Amino acid sequence: MSIIPTISSGTAGPLGVQHLPRLWQKASLDAAGKLHADYPAAGAGFDQMTLDALGINRETFLDYIKASKPNYVACEAWVTENGKFDAAAIAAHNGAVDGYNHDDATRGGILSAVGRADDGSVLDAVNLNNLEDWNDFHGAEIA
Repeated sequence: MSIIPTISSGTAGPLGVQHLPRLWQKASLDAAGKLHADYPAAGAGFDQMTLDALGINRETFLDYIKASKPNYVACEAWVTENGKFDAAAIAAHNGAVDGYNHDDATRGGILSAVGRADDGSVLDAVNLNNLEDWNDFHGAEIA
C-alpha cells in the first residue's frame, strides 16, 4: 500500500520550520517503501527550499531518516544538531513558503483537477498543493 502525504507545507512543528513536518513524513514513508509513487521523498520545490534554509544536505537528511526512522521530535533534534540556521533563516524560509505562488498553468490544472473554479481566490502554492493532496488522497485511499 502506498500513502499520499497530507501534512500541509504550511505546517510547522515546535522548531517553527514550515514544511519540515511534511518533508519528514514523505522521507519516512519513502524509507518504509510506502510513499505514493507520485511524490518524491525530497524533491526540488519546498523540500529543497527547506533543506537549504536549514543548511542540511538532501542525501544526508534522507540517509538519516532511512537509517534512524526517527519520530518527528527526534527529527527536529537532529536538524537542530546538524543544521546551520537561526531564527532569521527560519523566518525568511517561512515567508518564502507562504509567499510562493504557482504559475497560472499549474494553478489552473490543480483547480480543474479538484473541481474548483479558477476565480483568483486561491493563488498560493500551499493551499493549491493541499487541495491537490486531499483530492489525490480521496481518489486513491477512499474511492
